[in-house]
Amino acid sequence: MGAPVEGASLTLISESGISFTTTADSEGSFRFDDLTPDQYRLYASGTGLSPIIQEVTILAGQVVELELTLPQVIQERIMVIGHADNVSEIPGSAYFIDPRELAMLKRGNDDINNVLRQVPGVNVQEEDGYGLRPNIGMRGTGSDRSSKITLMEDGILIAPAPYAAPAAYYFPTTGRMESIEIAKGSSQIRHGPRTTGGVLNLISTSIPQDFRLKTTFGLGAYDARKITATVGDSAQNFGWTVETYQMRTDGFKVLDGGGETGFELGDYLGKFRVNMSPTARIYQELEVKLGKTDQTSNETYLGLTDADFQRTPFRRYAASQQDVFDSGHESYQARHLLALPTFDLTTVIYRNNFRRNWIKLQSISETSLNSILTNPETFSDELSIARGSNSSPGQLKVRHNNRTYYGAGVQSVLGLPLVTGSFRHQLQVGVRYHQDQEDRFQHEDAFQMLNGLMFLTVAGTPGSQTNRVSDAGAWATFVQDTIETGPWSFIPGVRYERINLIRTDYATSDPSRTSPKAVKQNVVNVLIPGVGVSFTVNPTLGLFGGVHKGFSPPGPGSTDETESEVSVNYELGVRTQSSSLNAEFLGFFNDYENLLGVDTLAAGGVGEGDLFNGGAARVYGLEASAAWDMSQLFQFRTSLPLRVAYTFTDAEFRNSFYSSFGPWDTVTIGDKLPYIPRHQFFASAGVEKSLANFRLEAIYVDGMRTEAGQGPIVESHATDSYLILNLSGEYNVSETVSFFASAQNLTNRYAIVARRPAGVRPASPRIFMLGLGFGLGVD
Repeated sequence: MGAPVEGASLTLISESGISFTTTADSEGSFRFDDLTPDQYRLYASGTGLSPIIQEVTILAGQVVELELTLPQVIQERIMVIGHADNVSEIPGSAYFIDPRELAMLKRGNDDINNVLRQVPGVNVQEEDGYGLRPNIGMRGTGSDRSSKITLMEDGILIAPAPYAAPAAYYFPTTGRMESIEIAKGSSQIRHGPRTTGGVLNLISTSIPQDFRLKTTFGLGAYDARKITATVGDSAQNFGWTVETYQMRTDGFKVLDGGGETGFELGDYLGKFRVNMSPTARIYQELEVKLGKTDQTSNETYLGLTDADFQRTPFRRYAASQQDVFDSGHESYQARHLLALPTFDLTTVIYRNNFRRNWIKLQSISETSLNSILTNPETFSDELSIARGSNSSPGQLKVRHNNRTYYGAGVQSVLGLPLVTGSFRHQLQVGVRYHQDQEDRFQHEDAFQMLNGLMFLTVAGTPGSQTNRVSDAGAWATFVQDTIETGPWSFIPGVRYERINLIRTDYATSDPSRTSPKAVKQNVVNVLIPGVGVSFTVNPTLGLFGGVHKGFSPPGPGSTDETESEVSVNYELGVRTQSSSLNAEFLGFFNDYENLLGVDTLAAGGVGEGDLFNGGAARVYGLEASAAWDMSQLFQFRTSLPLRVAYTFTDAEFRNSFYSSFGPWDTVTIGDKLPYIPRHQFFASAGVEKSLANFRLEAIYVDGMRTEAGQGPIVESHATDSYLILNLSGEYNVSETVSFFASAQNLTNRYAIVARRPAGVRPASPRIFMLGLGFGLGVD
């Protein structure tokens, strides 16, 4: 809580291996005497707090004064990185978007896609223009509903059913997040279950150390309105915070015949903590977190033909007028921390409930939407109905994709610092039991189109389209040790998962589920090893590399022939950090033994959730990023931060096969994987002073194949290459009041960003947001 850490242990080790140890006094002060000139590494740790490491150079006759801050141990044990300063200590690719940076990125509509553009190695496929249900992939994993990455909030699995149905139809509200962590190297095996691409952890607003009140009010294009409010405080032995985030907009698409195409979202969060004195020899802390999110969005899977996109890129066909996504999410979490001088133990119990019903057009005259929009000449009658022409009764089928989910579990992580000779260890042992479920209880209604309006002709019976339950239970454990000696750091680790998958199918004529018609069970056991290595060349330059096993489990209902997705992943890089420049450059290579595809409507399939083996594949690429403050070069008082990020990715199949999974279809060895851009680039330039700051961003994304293939990309099976500019700024009227403004897609660039779920999808147009902020106790 900002108090002096009496009894903190401090160890100073020279490059030659000579060590000195001392203990902080009641005021948190410490002192080392009679040190010879050398390069040292200082280790500091305290009960209930995370250990830190700092490089120290001592010259002849020099007195060095240091001020150290030990963060709470919770940031080390269940989080991915914990703090921005820890990035340099990780022997692998890691990226931390800190609170200050994220606050700048959230001035607009809080789209997670825009936030992640600055992170190399991450690829996103836009869909609705607001990032409500994002498609995020890492290092060529595929991006469909973020189902191929490990997605977490505050270190806890947050996808609706991470094992049974990982497609992220629920995604945490970016606007209430404090920071974001991304790891793509061998260190991700601590988290699992998916270790091929990487892990994305969104960190919610923390309990403040002192009283804090912060509110924002924003108004924007398309009648957008945003309100946020956060208040919290801490005392010696307790702390609390409550928060709400409210956002709504009419949407930028124009529905034939009129109607809203936007969304309304309400998010609520509360945290309460009780704790012992920070200087207690045996420290304990209990934090309870409660969250609730409600969302209604008038969104559709129905896109456009190429010809209609060229004429009116933001058009919505009349046949999508019934489409609406309604959802509710509840989160319950209790975290306990026990910390002694010799070890610490963090335990979390959690449960997440999610319900959603996406009511959306499924077919016209029994023809899929994708077939109609990709073959408009063949299905001209169906396309005419989609545009609003009269139809026969029942020609339009609207599916109620009604599903409920839960994910629950308990996980513990033991941290054990050790010193053996000249080797310093940070041993971590974790165990988690998790269970989750997806319940599909869906039906279809039949409609008739008359004079541009849809009228119900036949109401479907609940459960008559899909009636099944998918369950998963998983035991997972890992052991990982951070071993440091001199300039070397090694992080070997291993993860073990035992996953029990069950799918129970009921007859569509059995809504009461009296007896299952089929039960499919699958048990998966997997051992996931990995090791990372780093070498400190000097205090500002380091080398790192690693190798680990990539793994993604099959889902419930998979056949005996369906194999888990496995790969061997390599990376090698260099990292430099100084007072004005942070940069990282690396290469990666993922060698797939078996790639998995999943049939979902979001990916352009029929939506049955069947899995397809893709066999051998390989993905390789380059990632580069740099952050530089030019003001230090020219000795300006005004900060001039620059950021750049570049990603090159090449992904191709290494065998030939056929699947009924639409984006793959007939694959020939050498075909490139769909929806993976070859080149991505991000750059931003800013001006920051105490009273005001401004920022201009440039985002470039290469055109992507939308179907597997090789050779020149066919325009009708590709997205557009596009360059988008974003501009934002903030002016502080006083210490408590500020104004902010943002413009997304400043030049109003039109571009095709996807051809799934069905038809052409546009990039969002120019969107403005103006707002007022008020805060007390805000840094």
